[in-house]
Amino acid sequence: MFRSLVVVLLATGLLVSCTSGSEQGELSGKQQVEVVNTPVFQGDTAFEFIRKQVEFGPRVPNSKAHQLCGDYLVNTLRNYGWQVNEQKFQVSNYKGEKLNARNIIGAYRPELKKRVLLTSHWDSRPWADEDQDNSNTPVPAANDGASGVGVLLEIARVLHTVPDSLHLGVDIIFFDVEDSGNSNESNDEFGGYCLGSLHWSQNKHIDGYSAYFGILLDMVGAKNATFPKEGISRQYAGEVVKKIWSTASKLGYDRYFINVDGPGITDDHLPVNKYAKIPMVDIVHLQVNNPNHTFFEHWHTADDTLENIDPETLKAVGQTVLQVLYEEALPVM
Repeated sequence: MFRSLVVVLLATGLLVSCTSGSEQGELSGKQQVEVVNTPVFQGDTAFEFIRKQVEFGPRVPNSKAHQLCGDYLVNTLRNYGWQVNEQKFQVSNYKGEKLNARNIIGAYRPELKKRVLLTSHWDSRPWADEDQDNSNTPVPAANDGASGVGVLLEIARVLHTVPDSLHLGVDIIFFDVEDSGNSNESNDEFGGYCLGSLHWSQNKHIDGYSAYFGILLDMVGAKNATFPKEGISRQYAGEVVKKIWSTASKLGYDRYFINVDGPGITDDHLPVNKYAKIPMVDIVHLQVNNPNHTFFEHWHTADDTLENIDPETLKAVGQTVLQVLYEEALPVM
């Protein structure tokens, strides 16, 4: 099932409108430039992908749940026809503990040179340090991790159902060991976070790999989530930020993708921008007018559970990303 976005050219400039097939025939006096047929993203299906991850338990590196969930992600991408590469490595956290990690990389239409990179982290934080009653227990990580992965798995599924409809190469990377840091106790430049994305950025799975741009999804499932224009994204990938937020607005998702400049945060897009030299945007839940919570309410607590995930938010994010991909695949006029 597709939704259509018709781009038409008027004498006064460019007009973009969402129309049905019948409405397209009513564009008399206008020169139709392109019809972007975009598959429909299913928020409920993305929710089920999140449920499956959470059912394994917290995906803390070196745990059984981590191993089983990683295998699930690999097999799911393969079942949808994506070419999969597992980048296994060992890394030390800020405490000096050795962690067995793997970045999971899927490629759609690997034969195409023009590529866009989509990422999220799939590990869970080992400690609910923002939860006074459960500070030593691992985070269920339904939103902070699993939500972004769920959206990307749904995108992988959708593209599988409409083979070759997207004339663009897409790579998905599930980064590992993003959430094992501590900015107060770590002396490295990322506060002990972003270990998987840093490893990949300095050891790409394909020599010379690059992409036109990248999109990181982090904490994209909460009810009434707000995604301001994150600061690092504006610094390194300002034009991509404009592309994404204008697309979301055309689709009617302004209440999620708010037209507000947000703070810059340390996240997986930072090593990708800095070391991989790929302009990457972070779509991340930030509360710009709440002095008590920079992120979503249940961030780094035991309450980051499935009950707080909203398929409508997932739909807004996933449909926007799909639309960006299909518009990027249009030929240059």
